[in-house]
Amino acid sequence: MQNAPMNTTILGACPHDCPDTCSLVTTVKDGVAIKVQGNPDHPMTDGVLCAKVSRYTERTYHPDRLLYPMKRIGPKGSGQFERISWDEALNTIANRLKPIVATRPEKLLPYSYAGTMGLVQGESIAMRFFNLLGAAKLDRTICSSAGGEALTYTLGGKVGMKMGMFAESQLIIIWGSNSITSNIHFWRIAQEAKRQGARLVCIDPRRSETAAKCDLHLAIKPGTDAALALALMHELITHDWLDHDYIAQYTLGFEALRERALQWSPERAAEVCGLKVEDIRQLAHDFAHTTPAGIRLNYGVQRSRGGGNAVRAIACLPALTGAWRHRGGGVLMSATHHARAHNIGLQRPDLHRNPKAPLINMSTIGDALNTPGLVEAVIVYNSNPVAVAPESAKVVKGFAREDLFTVVLEHFMTDTADHADVVLPATTQLEHWDIHNSYGHTDVVLNQPAIAPLGEAKTNTQIFRELGLRLGLNHPEMQDTDEALCQLALQSPSNLNSAQPITWAALLKAGFAHWPVADAPFAKGGFPTPSGKCEFVSERLSAMGLDPLPDHIPNYEQSNATATYPLAMISPPARNFLNSTFVNVKSLRDMEGEPLLEIHPLDAAQRQVNDGDMVRVFNDRGSYHCKAQITTRAQPGLVVGLGVWWRKLGANHTNVNELTSQLLTDMGRAPVFYDCTVQVASLR
Repeated sequence: MQNAPMNTTILGACPHDCPDTCSLVTTVKDGVAIKVQGNPDHPMTDGVLCAKVSRYTERTYHPDRLLYPMKRIGPKGSGQFERISWDEALNTIANRLKPIVATRPEKLLPYSYAGTMGLVQGESIAMRFFNLLGAAKLDRTICSSAGGEALTYTLGGKVGMKMGMFAESQLIIIWGSNSITSNIHFWRIAQEAKRQGARLVCIDPRRSETAAKCDLHLAIKPGTDAALALALMHELITHDWLDHDYIAQYTLGFEALRERALQWSPERAAEVCGLKVEDIRQLAHDFAHTTPAGIRLNYGVQRSRGGGNAVRAIACLPALTGAWRHRGGGVLMSATHHARAHNIGLQRPDLHRNPKAPLINMSTIGDALNTPGLVEAVIVYNSNPVAVAPESAKVVKGFAREDLFTVVLEHFMTDTADHADVVLPATTQLEHWDIHNSYGHTDVVLNQPAIAPLGEAKTNTQIFRELGLRLGLNHPEMQDTDEALCQLALQSPSNLNSAQPITWAALLKAGFAHWPVADAPFAKGGFPTPSGKCEFVSERLSAMGLDPLPDHIPNYEQSNATATYPLAMISPPARNFLNSTFVNVKSLRDMEGEPLLEIHPLDAAQRQVNDGDMVRVFNDRGSYHCKAQITTRAQPGLVVGLGVWWRKLGANHTNVNELTSQLLTDMGRAPVFYDCTVQVASLR
């Protein structure tokens, strides 16, 4: 009798758009992945995964998984497809693209984002493919560009505190983040700090799961965060709760900021923000008198018209009090630019030499696809724009064009895949090589394939290699293997020239490594700005004709009782989904229930809406049907449309993005998902 085969474990990385970037341990038996767990040896993961990724095998082996190439045989959007061979699929795509790329390659548009955060399966061979062709360029703005630019103009880049250092904070301000849902490992660190005596404050329009568990929740009105930050500065300045030495040595433009902040009394900010004056005063006092004090800032803050200015204002606060001097002090929104990966080497932007190629904003894809002659073909990978892009009625109309040739690389038949001409089956994280940075912590994490690709699925890289050959791209840069690309990611000069460079051997052994970042990175200044200082005044913004100081910029759409659309609406992610990913995983969808709109009892009573009613949420852009949940999680005058459900699963085949607009933020050209007003009516 033979012994039963031994289980093997493979080290990997969570690929999803989350700041935690967990290190994974996948258990494999007889070539089948039977369990995915957090790596207990990785300090940030600490053996723990969220509910979504702990069910990753359910996603990989899902009965609806795309395993073969498919071509459309019905109307666009109908989801009617038939199986074809890879040869037929690639030849069909190549034959349709050849006349375009031969004479007008700028009419071919890539559309991708963070369906995987991997540096290899994300933008390596794919970007080389589009660069060599001279395709249109995609302005990848849909999530973080407003906040990213704001950090760059203030701190010099997407840099900040090390996430683990929040364990030493005595005051933690969680600003615009539902950490329990979207940053669970930070929440564990915050709980550790709380056990050591730290106080937790949450600033969020919604009484989220996180807000409910903090010592104080400030239910701010959407889009007014800069006003609150300026009022906090007002108090720091008028009471002289300042670190004058830090300001003098390591900041630029204090006197101008002082003048701006003194215009924002707590009384003025309280009226704008919908907060109590005494809460603003107390928070300023506590921030100044608690050492160390850290701010965990997240991207919800920057999803309104003045989002960039809001991030700039908040990012100025730690420099005023000298909070950066301490390991548990400062601010963290993104740690991306602490990393030293060789992104330029992976993507090779130098290969693009078509001056006619336009830069098309992914956040206004609805307008772009409906502009005559702008886009003739689009290849979508790592994204689901029909579900996630704003003002989705226009997005659907654009993708429904019969003259638009659309290719989608996917795991499942998403709303976007339903509109494709050809759908290509892509591998999941358990089936390919990749390497990952994190925007939450400062580690690099390696993903090794745990199982062979299911069915006929291929890696994104291999799909673009094979398609490139059919389009005559015999360039050697298209032939790098995935393992070679993972190694290339470590070949940046900043890594190779560091005192302790991260090596491929170390990554293979442990599955992760730490980029060299000081525990208190800006204790003595050294910000990566042109001046080397925290720039309260940005000469770069001034040179562009923009306000060099942060300020409060009111929302495009103002909610009040007399307006046509009197309710403000925000649309944060549902707890068990990640953007539109995981919506089709039955166990997670069962936990989430169905599309919901949270509405305050007062607003529900005015509209004769009962708990559990189907309601119509609408504005000039469209209408969305979902179930009302009457709850004080939503403040009066605010509704919360939890997203992002697939449109095909919605009651009237729409989702919350039917209502959002294609207007853009003050900087970063980003969408204003949380700058949206609506009306609600019962469908009883």
